[in-house]
Amino acid sequence: MNEETGETGKQPNHLINEKSPYLLQHAYNPVNWYPWGDKAFEKAKNEDKPIFLSIGYSTCHWCHVMENESFEDPEIAQILNKNFVCIKVDREERPDIDSAYMDVCQALTGRGGWPLTIIMTPDKKPFSAATYLPKESRFGLTGLIDLLPRINDMWSKQKRELVSRAEQITSSVEEVFTKLPETRELSNQELDAAYESLLENHDPEYGGFGNAPKFPSPHNLMFLMRYWERTSNNKALEMVEKTLKNMRMGGIYDHIGFGFHRYSTDRYWMVPHFEKMLYDQALLSMAYIEAYQATGKIEYGNTAKDVFTYVLRDLTSKEGGFYSAVDADSEGVEGKFYTWTYDEIQKILSKAEANIVTNLFNIQKEGNFRDEKTGNLTGKNIPHLIETPLYIDVEPDEELDEFQKKLNESHEKRDAWKRNLLKTIYSQKRLEVARRKLFEARENRVHPAKDDKILTDWNGLMIAALSKGAQVLDDKEYANSARKAADFIIKNMSDSSGQLMHRYRDGDSDIIGFIDDYAFLTWGLIELYETTFEVKYLEKALEYNNYLINHFWDDNNGGFYFTPDNEETPIVRKKEIYDGALPSGNSVALMNLLRLGRMTGNSELEKKASDSIKSFSKSLSRNPIASTHSMQALDFVQGTSSEVVITGDFQSEDTQNMINSLKSEFIPRKVVLFKPDKVQSPEIVNIAGFTRDMNSQDGKATAYICQNYSCSSPKTDADDMVKLLKNI
Repeated sequence: MNEETGETGKQPNHLINEKSPYLLQHAYNPVNWYPWGDKAFEKAKNEDKPIFLSIGYSTCHWCHVMENESFEDPEIAQILNKNFVCIKVDREERPDIDSAYMDVCQALTGRGGWPLTIIMTPDKKPFSAATYLPKESRFGLTGLIDLLPRINDMWSKQKRELVSRAEQITSSVEEVFTKLPETRELSNQELDAAYESLLENHDPEYGGFGNAPKFPSPHNLMFLMRYWERTSNNKALEMVEKTLKNMRMGGIYDHIGFGFHRYSTDRYWMVPHFEKMLYDQALLSMAYIEAYQATGKIEYGNTAKDVFTYVLRDLTSKEGGFYSAVDADSEGVEGKFYTWTYDEIQKILSKAEANIVTNLFNIQKEGNFRDEKTGNLTGKNIPHLIETPLYIDVEPDEELDEFQKKLNESHEKRDAWKRNLLKTIYSQKRLEVARRKLFEARENRVHPAKDDKILTDWNGLMIAALSKGAQVLDDKEYANSARKAADFIIKNMSDSSGQLMHRYRDGDSDIIGFIDDYAFLTWGLIELYETTFEVKYLEKALEYNNYLINHFWDDNNGGFYFTPDNEETPIVRKKEIYDGALPSGNSVALMNLLRLGRMTGNSELEKKASDSIKSFSKSLSRNPIASTHSMQALDFVQGTSSEVVITGDFQSEDTQNMINSLKSEFIPRKVVLFKPDKVQSPEIVNIAGFTRDMNSQDGKATAYICQNYSCSSPKTDADDMVKLLKNI
């Protein structure tokens, strides 16, 4: 590459040997990109150049825009290559780097997002931050063509001032994360405050929280369901149902191929940002599963099933791990893969099928999708619903003409409900046939790019979701998929010491794991154990949790750092409790500590949980709505939680009936263990010694229930067990 001109022809830059799909997307840019590493920083020091750091991810729409506008532009490349050392970072591969510099951007500009643009000294200290920048200045945004020469001129003439500014910014960020925390006792007041904040921000007409853009935030919904369960406040459950129903009806849901898009650009859940993320599928399916448990409404369970259909079909590797994401764009146009013209639907479907689809999904001849810039209708349609359809469990493969015959034979004199039921079933069957035709036609389109790296933390969430699905929806395929993914991670992304790698792709496992990798995978393994009762998964959960304690724990103030004690830390080693698009590693680790402490009888783990809560108590008290996953853990502590040990023959009918009765109910503050009867030295006793003398009574499956450190008499009747748990 000619670094002065930016001319590359077909020659790649320094990203060509990376594994990240995002970095590889930029490997043939005329910008002379380097990956994050010593080589780039040494070059910057030796040549006395500032560093231009660009952070994004493969399915980021505005990252693509900035690449097309600027990073593929020879003029911009020439300026960058001559005056800067340019580094590209995949935020999903290196969330530690992204998190550190995102704090800088938010502090300097009051906003954040991707692409993230940082300009810094060769020793990694930032002095300028922005998100997306156009090539040329417009609408108040400074263009790179103006900004870069200005910064180069300042570096040449006012370097001392820039370095001083970078020192001040770095010191300010360090101060935020190194000052001693103020501690206070937390109580139900924080739970009430979180509920009141969510109520205040709730959109009573369309569900969700706030206005546009509107994010799913499933941890908010899961907190509200726990609040409803503990207080019997029906308004909390109403907010959950309003949100779940409207998301399922809206364009944020892919009605043809299933799965949820990233977020809604409007308050109506109508026009999505079309990328699909693995973690959204995991967290949202858990919210729908819990809503199904709480209400018994089949539409919530069916939505979770459809999401799993999407994940197992489109996001699962042959080895069993789960891919990260699918792009919003195809053929350079956001949403092109997912939208339809009226005429397309008429050509693909029969007249009757097209009538059902156009009416139910609001397909318009002029389109229902407006251009973001002009506001004009584009002729394209985003399928979405106005009313929630009646969900009935039917087999779509059954012959339609049989139902047509039944419908014709039903007379007006007969019960109206029977005729309406037949109509509903018939319409639902016709809709499913039509949906499959549209799906098959859509499969022939150019697909959006898939980010096929496998991340330990996001896989942990999907393992948790599928495990919950296997429990509640009684589907062995979900358990098998969760088991296969867990086995893959354990074999390919972990070593004998319990250390995890963060990323796997093309047979290569790399990047030492972060807190989210340990916390999220541990969560998944706990759920997988409670699904299969295979002790090896509980053992692994304890192993990874112990590694987290040994290498991430703050011995002075409590809580977990984002990075381990044996790894490089950009700017400052930080701790986080904020639950954003994902729950924070500390929030999830807190719940893991509580559950594992109860499952093993290890009070030291509960002590760690208590210290963690104290470490973040000021933040949790001041703004509980910002940490609703932590609020779920606080609910576990403040409410009456239960340890349930079921003993018996695992294959027997009464044991399975007891286990299934437990799984069908929404009882969030519990942990469950299984001890096989008539087995010499059962493995679970080695982990949970308190189960040693818990044996089945009179040859029947038996449940031992302990609450608030005291145990009730054993129960051999499943209904009695559930009644005791629900009436605490």
